[in-house]
Amino acid sequence: MQYTEKTPKAWSAVCIAIYLVGIGYMGIDTIPDEFGLWLGLSALFLLILLPCLMVPFSKVVYNRVRIDSQILRVGRERIALADIDPASVLAAAQAEAPAVAQQYATSLNTIDAPLPGLRATDQNNARLVGGGWGVPMGMDSVVIRTRQGEQLRIATRNRVAFLTALAQAAT
Repeated sequence: MQYTEKTPKAWSAVCIAIYLVGIGYMGIDTIPDEFGLWLGLSALFLLILLPCLMVPFSKVVYNRVRIDSQILRVGRERIALADIDPASVLAAAQAEAPAVAQQYATSLNTIDAPLPGLRATDQNNARLVGGGWGVPMGMDSVVIRTRQGEQLRIATRNRVAFLTALAQAAT
């Protein structure tokens, strides 16, 4: 593996810590007398915790970026490095990085859902790589081209490191 983006775990750790502190606090007063009530409330609050943990899980499934000697892997997709246009990678690397507000605006406006009219190609935008329907809020995205001319949008956590590794691997 030449490059792998690390997945942040802070959100998951904070959510799990709040859950454990909350059920622990409830358990101090209720466990000896009303164990069933405490168990039921723990399960109920678990229903709130699980959607909070699905957000980082979906980022791992659809937006994990890995580059090895011959393949760029983004989420569920694999793209041969030989198919990537090195000139577009260098152009993206030399382009000015967007500000945080621009990253949020881009992630809000980037939709590639499998519905008629919501496909990126229907809107003349770059196809989102990885299998997700949009760029996660706050993540940066990079647009590169294949040698066949197809535009690809890749969500990344570290634009500079990703483009540097991709430029080295693609040339």
